[in-house]
Amino acid sequence: MKLYETLEQHLKKEPNYVSDNGELKKWVVIDKARNFDEELIDLLLQNETLKEKFFVKVKDVLVFKQNLFIEFLELKNYLNDSYTKYKNKIGLTIDGKYLNQRNEVALVWPFKDCILEGGQSREEDKRKEIFFNEILAQDEITQLLEPKVLTNAKRIDKDGEHPFDGFRRDAELNRKRGLPEDTLTDNLIIKGNNLLALHSLKKEFAGKVKLIYIDPPYNTGNDGFNYNDSFNHSSWLTFVFNRLKIARDLLSNSGSIFISVDDREFAYLKVIADEVFGEENFLNDIIWNSTKSVTNTAIISVSHTHTLVYFKDKRYYVENRTEFRLKEDGEGFENPDNDPRGPWKADPFQVGGWRPNQQYEIVNPKTGVVYKPNEGCSWKNDCEKFQELLRDNRIVFGVSGEAGPQRKRFLSEALERGKVAKTIWDDVGTTTNGTQHLKELFGKNVFKNPKPESFIQKIIELATKEKDIVLDFHLGSGTTASTAHKMNRQYIGIEQMDYIETVAVERLKKVIDGEQGGISKSVNWQGGGSFVYLELKKYNQTFIEQIEEAKDTESLMEVWEHMKAKSFFKYSVDLQKFQESIEEFKQFELKKQKEILCELLDKNQLYVNLSSLNDTDFACTEEEKKITKDFYQMKK
Repeated sequence: MKLYETLEQHLKKEPNYVSDNGELKKWVVIDKARNFDEELIDLLLQNETLKEKFFVKVKDVLVFKQNLFIEFLELKNYLNDSYTKYKNKIGLTIDGKYLNQRNEVALVWPFKDCILEGGQSREEDKRKEIFFNEILAQDEITQLLEPKVLTNAKRIDKDGEHPFDGFRRDAELNRKRGLPEDTLTDNLIIKGNNLLALHSLKKEFAGKVKLIYIDPPYNTGNDGFNYNDSFNHSSWLTFVFNRLKIARDLLSNSGSIFISVDDREFAYLKVIADEVFGEENFLNDIIWNSTKSVTNTAIISVSHTHTLVYFKDKRYYVENRTEFRLKEDGEGFENPDNDPRGPWKADPFQVGGWRPNQQYEIVNPKTGVVYKPNEGCSWKNDCEKFQELLRDNRIVFGVSGEAGPQRKRFLSEALERGKVAKTIWDDVGTTTNGTQHLKELFGKNVFKNPKPESFIQKIIELATKEKDIVLDFHLGSGTTASTAHKMNRQYIGIEQMDYIETVAVERLKKVIDGEQGGISKSVNWQGGGSFVYLELKKYNQTFIEQIEEAKDTESLMEVWEHMKAKSFFKYSVDLQKFQESIEEFKQFELKKQKEILCELLDKNQLYVNLSSLNDTDFACTEEEKKITKDFYQMKK
């Protein structure tokens, strides 16, 4: 039953809320809601559906979502489910008021208050997308985002593909990494809409993912973002916003997310990511020197991309900053005085802000030069620490012995503390390196502008330890999964485009076989390991793909016959009237015919919901039931 119908029927149990002609006195209910009327709240709490939608539990106390309830009641019945309360333009507002009315700033755009359903299977596909308003279409959104049935699972290892043999849950490994013992430990490659797949992962992986890296479509007009023509920019913002919100739920408290983007959407992405993750959790913008070539026709040739970095909770890394470090490579460390403690490097006195050369007189024993403290500097009561440095032979004066005083930093210490990363990355290759690697693997160019493995390697090294979980829900050519596999991290890759099978999966097979491109030599990769491939079970999505593949009206009419027998149509569609006008339909050009048939389908039924697993209408096989129950750890 629709949420509004449930609400209306339940409220009508109270005679004071019903008019003489049987209509709900909405204005009476709204007035009582504004005054937190006990009678109204008690009535709402008597219905489980209404309690779930209009109340939130805070420390075992149910709190009435007054604003949500009033807004839902005021707008419902007057507006359709895809209504957006934002004007048809992009502007900076807060609480619906523009900048000339408020000092605070928030990024607002058409359909920000909606879920963009999405549904491409090929990059060249382009169709008008479906928006569901978060307040008005709660039933539709609940159904859309429900976990999905899984299908076509198979395990792939060095011996090839194998029938699905069950998911692995290594209790010992999970104890070591501080996760529940029954956490799934397989590497996963999932084909399907990434928003729906993320929500399907939520029960199993919420709060467990250490690193998310995504390289979403940049909305350049030449990439894979072929969405709504009228609201292309707004569609992109909504598309990303929806996915970042669920991505945050999947991150562990010590987790981080890296988001690559170019100049077109960079500034907008920063604002919406601030809103999702909190401005206080922003770390930096990494500038990657992505191309060495110069575009001679450009006014200024672009040679870099941005990667925004956010923590789930930056406070964790303020207290544990040495966990977010690169491995020390030992470059510049020497042992000219044969110090038994090993190689060292002379560093300025600035660790922790302590500068003894600015607080004490230091005499160079070789030259006799006295280095006096700056005028006005205090001693800071660090004299004992200073004397310890002298006794410990940790103050040096350069290789020649004639330079100013510096402090010895030993390689052993540096290896323990790690190396601080910088924001400009020009040491990790370019897109040309990524393209060349794939060309060597496949014998031809199979993907546009892939990231090189060395770029992902640096991110994984910074943000994770071995066996940590890495997620990429814009998997593309599979660079993140391939790099994580070689670096002994657990990974989850999601992609709905068909090249997940022809590129990403085939690439991972080559990784398991021990291919030596990318970072293989630097990590001494010898091959091995496995992953599980699986798909979200399609339903209406199957018919959409058949419609798109139809070459002429005749083949399209064959699809129509299958649709009538098995597909789910929108509740507003009158099939009899449509069938009566079928000859008129055939007079349209093929493109228009396809648009019409796609429009008839219920987009909430693109994939099979978990709640429909045993519904005979969806014909889930015993194998699909086995896979799905195992993944969600269902007892029955």
